[in-house]
Amino acid sequence: MDYKDFNDYELVNYIADGNEEANNILIKKYEPLIAKIATKMLPYCKGSGIDLNDLIQEGMIGLNHAIDKYIEIKDVTFYTYARACIQRKIISVIVSCNRQKNKILNESISLDDEDNLLIKILSDGKNPEQILIDIESSDALYNKIKNSLAPNEIEVFELLLNGFKYKEIAELLDKDVKSIDNTLQRIRTKVKNILKKDIESK
Repeated sequence: MDYKDFNDYELVNYIADGNEEANNILIKKYEPLIAKIATKMLPYCKGSGIDLNDLIQEGMIGLNHAIDKYIEIKDVTFYTYARACIQRKIISVIVSCNRQKNKILNESISLDDEDNLLIKILSDGKNPEQILIDIESSDALYNKIKNSLAPNEIEVFELLLNGFKYKEIAELLDKDVKSIDNTLQRIRTKVKNILKKDIESK
């Protein structure tokens, strides 16, 4: 049987049944996409020690995740789901490495300074990246915020925390700058609500 004649959905089903040939064909098919995404994101790895092969390996992990989980997904093509998984996995390693090298994340304002922090959050503030960096100083609060965000909001949130600018985030996520700005507004609203609850509970 020539599995090259089957579409992605059929290949994933064969893979679920343990068919190694179908698995190899699907991986081979998506190798160019992984290489393309990894190459696009490589410039954001300067000084991190990550090279193209590292990003490709992460992309492969993302693809394998997509293959494993796709049967549970509905109303989306395998290509769309696989691309998202590949992209998110590569972005996650870039974010992780940037967090390690970005010492500014350790320089935070006190969360006890309620007025100062709330003014920054509630304002249309000219530096939302620093606002979010400040918030990360509290692990518990950071986790509350992250748990309240949708997957696409988490991506923007993490990239902002690691010093990426609107344009860079838009390029990484294949979105326009206006879309990133809208996502940030939603994040800011959720952060504001969480901070108010946190302060009221003290």
